Amino acid sequence: MAISSSPTYALTFFISLLIIGISGVNSQPFLNSVEQESVYRVLEALNSDIPWRSLFPDDLCSSAPHGVVCGYSTMPTATNLGTVNILELSFGYVSDHNPNPPCGPNSTLQDPFIFSAFPYLRKLFFYNCFTQQPVSLQAFSHVGSSLEELVFIENPSLFGSLTESIGNMTSLRRLVITGTNVSGDIPVGFGKLQNLEEATLSRNRFTGTLPENVSNLKKLRILDLSQNGFEGNIPAAIGELQNLIKLDLSLNLFSGNFPVSMKGLKNIELLDLSYNRFTNFGIPIFLSEMSVLKEVYLSGNELGGLIPDIWKNLKGIIAIGFSGIGLVGNIPSSIGVFLGNLTYLALDNNKLTGRVPLELERLIMVNELNLKNNSLSGRLPFSDKFVSRVGSKLKVQGNPELCVDGGVIRSFHKSSGVLGQLKLCNSNSNRVANTRSDILHVSSSGLIGHQVSYLVIVFLLFLIM
Repeated sequence: MAISSSPTYALTFFISLLIIGISGVNSQPFLNSVEQESVYRVLEALNSDIPWRSLFPDDLCSSAPHGVVCGYSTMPTATNLGTVNILELSFGYVSDHNPNPPCGPNSTLQDPFIFSAFPYLRKLFFYNCFTQQPVSLQAFSHVGSSLEELVFIENPSLFGSLTESIGNMTSLRRLVITGTNVSGDIPVGFGKLQNLEEATLSRNRFTGTLPENVSNLKKLRILDLSQNGFEGNIPAAIGELQNLIKLDLSLNLFSGNFPVSMKGLKNIELLDLSYNRFTNFGIPIFLSEMSVLKEVYLSGNELGGLIPDIWKNLKGIIAIGFSGIGLVGNIPSSIGVFLGNLTYLALDNNKLTGRVPLELERLIMVNELNLKNNSLSGRLPFSDKFVSRVGSKLKVQGNPELCVDGGVIRSFHKSSGVLGQLKLCNSNSNRVANTRSDILHVSSSGLIGHQVSYLVIVFLLFLIM
């Protein structure tokens, strides 16, 4: 992105030229010439439209663009000013609060050894930089062993694969590669990153299986491999990652069973295994042992079975996504009894039967409740107040044996909800009212105006009485 394309950034960017990074020119050491020149070369490769050398002609540890950060590698003493080096390089304008040097449309990096000039580099960050010109991931393989953060976000022209050399980055705490064209397997060397706390490798073209030695990453807190082409079983060793708080393997080709060892993930807060190829194993009972779990998503896997009655131990859950997983049987009333913090419940496109539990109305925090396309029956037990509050996010269409009261119909209509073809309940006998027409078609498209809807309902109720 050229600097002229963002007036807000241009103002922020040029104001930053007036800011001195470290006060007192004579009280600090200068950046060495090798690193100073290397920073200029990187900036020019990423955006040649900006005259970096004339805008920042002085020592870059005294005055530098946002995102270029220096620090002491040797601390000053009474007789020695110490030594400063480049510690962080962040490129790609993110926001006015994060005005990193903007990358141009033809950003590239020709010299694969350019980053070897920064022996104390701890962070390397690229946002929306490599969008047109192909840039190989191998161009960053010569970064020094002091690197702690390597981040690529929204760089669709970045290609290549992770190699065994990744295992040499022994100080790496954060590895983020998302929204790129990087492909291939995760190498065995990945398991050598024993200081790794976050591995986000989402929305790429990775394939293959997850290596068993992932269990070596004892400090790992976030593992996000979503939207790739990974396949095979989840290794049982994953249960050894006891510090993990987020595990997202969604939108891949994983198959087989959920390893029972996953019950060892005692600190997991978000578990997303949706849209893979797991089949015929049901909802795992070990979820009940994940006592701090907040979000669980299993949608898009043909798991089958009943909804287990495990919710007493999971009172902190705020989101459940069980759409289209072949569930049968009833909805447990314990969901409404114990999950008072629940905001999202998706049980749609299953084979659920029986009545909708009255206890679901206790979900006072819920803002989306999706029960559509099942075989639920009986009266929809929700009050007008509940229906009005959840509004259009209450989805119950596609349950032919489910019926609704007149007041609920009005609340649905006011909130633009969609009931589909549901029957009108007989308020006296809790049975479906089969008047001269067998089914009352109720939907936002079938009711024209509040007044007409109300008169139709009153008329039908009159016939029933």
